[in-house]
Amino acid sequence: MTATPQQTSKLVVSDLTLAYGPKVIQRNVSFEVARGSIFAVMGGSGCGKSTLLKSLIGLLRPIKGAVQFGDDDYWNVTADRRAEIGRGFGVLFQSGGLWSSLSVADNVALPLRMFTNLGEDSINMLVRLKLALVGLGPAADVMPADLSGGMRKRAGLARALALDPDILFFDEPSGGLDPISSKRLDDLILDLRDGLGATIILVSHELPSLLSIADSGIFLDAETCQPVAHGSPRELLDGCDHPTVRAFMNREQMTTMENTKGFENGGK
Repeated sequence: MTATPQQTSKLVVSDLTLAYGPKVIQRNVSFEVARGSIFAVMGGSGCGKSTLLKSLIGLLRPIKGAVQFGDDDYWNVTADRRAEIGRGFGVLFQSGGLWSSLSVADNVALPLRMFTNLGEDSINMLVRLKLALVGLGPAADVMPADLSGGMRKRAGLARALALDPDILFFDEPSGGLDPISSKRLDDLILDLRDGLGATIILVSHELPSLLSIADSGIFLDAETCQPVAHGSPRELLDGCDHPTVRAFMNREQMTTMENTKGFENGGK
């Protein structure tokens, strides 16, 4: 018996159109995310990557199309059911999204206090486990302002993991990080996929991260306001003929060549 897409996929997006008022951001967006995979939403600045993410996590209703989680058409269920589905999401925002007035431990504890009936002893134990998972055990009592950028991202990830989510959404997880911190976060994301079987959707334009961790993805184009390529970042790098995709995937090599040419021509 052949499995249906809903059985084999964690998320199915069909013919989605997204807009702010009369301005269409993306149209004809369709893709599937396999269970236990890392799926990348790629594209240049202003193409609608974060807008798509907002629609997937319940912050922006599409004007057309469907977002299917399991048997649920997310935007066609009741608000209560949508909230229930959303409690199965873990979201890491680009800035980390931490409350500056709360310690790291209290930030991680917040969803547990809001959405469970656990006692404080159980909550504190779970907080320690989540912080240890992301390598921040010693930072439990530290305030967010005293953390480095990479540590804030990991603290945000610990909070995203607090409720043992079915699916994780990351918005530019490596954005603004130095190469070492970015590599550590990439390794952590891979550990979550491999060790916990997590399904991960990430928005990113960071090529090293995309090539290192993403299993598959979709490329959004700002000019045509629609997807222009599907596949893993490595496949798009090696074989996509679309000029926008090719320029995006080869931009670091082109920058290196331009810098080298400028150096060679310097002083003439």
